[in-house]
Amino acid sequence: MPMKVTLDIRAELGECPIWDVDAQALYFVDIKGKALHRFKPDAEEHAIIPMPEEIGCIGFRKGGGFIAGFRSGLWLMDAQGNREAKIVDNPEDQRTSRFNDGRIDPAGRFLAGTIDEPKEGGKAHLYRYDRRGLATLAGGLLTSNGVAFSPDGRTLYHSDTPTFTVWRYAYDPATGEATDKALFVRLQPTETDRGRPDGAAIDAEGCYWTALFEGGRVQRYAPDGRLLAEFPVPARCPTMVCFGGPDLKTLYITSARTGRSPEELGCLPHSGSLFSMRVDVPGLPEYRFDPAA
Repeated sequence: MPMKVTLDIRAELGECPIWDVDAQALYFVDIKGKALHRFKPDAEEHAIIPMPEEIGCIGFRKGGGFIAGFRSGLWLMDAQGNREAKIVDNPEDQRTSRFNDGRIDPAGRFLAGTIDEPKEGGKAHLYRYDRRGLATLAGGLLTSNGVAFSPDGRTLYHSDTPTFTVWRYAYDPATGEATDKALFVRLQPTETDRGRPDGAAIDAEGCYWTALFEGGRVQRYAPDGRLLAEFPVPARCPTMVCFGGPDLKTLYITSARTGRSPEELGCLPHSGSLFSMRVDVPGLPEYRFDPAA
């Protein structure tokens, strides 16, 4: 299963790839590049849609378009990527906080977390947004990441990247409540390997795939937390994975190049690009945001 460069775009901070099963298209963001990307592999079409501010995460919306997390808050966007309306402000200090990773839950709610950019006070949170408004699911975080749901929707996974941890919660799709927090994975950094869990996705067997930022690889974990496999990526900082293609057996991986040294970029020139590889177990279709959820 060789890893290949699918789009040699060299984004500043590629993130949040999601696959549209209807359009057979991949969408992802470049946070620092302030852009939304659309890629249709079969047609080899790639479009870049500029954004007015940093865009951290996106989710598909029922009836077309997106919900997206920006520095300023959560916004609704149309199918062309135009912002239509802000639905809630980022409640944190926007000088040092922006929305980061997010995902739609089985009932159509949007779960999105923030990043505490100074990495000093643990001021980031994981939020749930539905018709009741914004609610906090977890706090005391540095960088909220890795939101994913088990195939039955009853387990929520969530990482705090700088602390090298992935957590697991019992999740109630009927209410959106997350309880019984338990440690799922804790990675042990070394002097030469500071790979830590960034964005993630779940496959049809309920296994958790995570990109290791500064680890140059992606990992697959069993539902009980056992490491099953890992695959090298030709970039030091892969950021998130998703499943795509007609059979959902193509794993797409975004990556980053912002802040990397000239020496590293000389050795890994495709940093920031989109990578892919074929896998044996398919992923799951993305849920869609429902404003009535």
